[in-house]
Amino acid sequence: MKAKGKVFRYQDNVDTDVIIPARHLNTSDPKELASHCMEDIDKDFIKNVKDGDIIVAGKNFGCGSSREHAPIAIKASGISCVIASSFARIFFRNSINIGLPIMECEEAVKGTEQGDELEVDFDTGTIRNLTKGITFSTQPFPEFMQKIIEAEGLVNYIKK
Repeated sequence: MKAKGKVFRYQDNVDTDVIIPARHLNTSDPKELASHCMEDIDKDFIKNVKDGDIIVAGKNFGCGSSREHAPIAIKASGISCVIASSFARIFFRNSINIGLPIMECEEAVKGTEQGDELEVDFDTGTIRNLTKGITFSTQPFPEFMQKIIEAEGLVNYIKK
């Protein structure tokens, strides 16, 4: 599995209330959630994001409430992967459960800026910054997690 896209860069402690504000939780429609994704931290995110783009953020990404709406909004916006220094535990699990690939790699976070183009290989754990010509390595996805991601989430994986 691979991802390739332009980077949207954020700092530490991006919480689920910023990813999808509570005022928009009156729906579970992924497209509607995506239309409000990141609007409180980056008003232009939804106008500029393209299918395949990648979020890169600092420590504790997805902290706050345990709502699964946050990774759903990110995935439905077209983001192919989130790379962070670390993830909040519940956000990590919710992301895998809904089929949103995430990776922890502090070096990649430090070596990536807004607008860089990345290529991510989930099988090898290789993250290439194509803009800067730098390669980073992290833990590859375990096979069972790859199968969940490929199935578009845990529910679909179990149905197989």
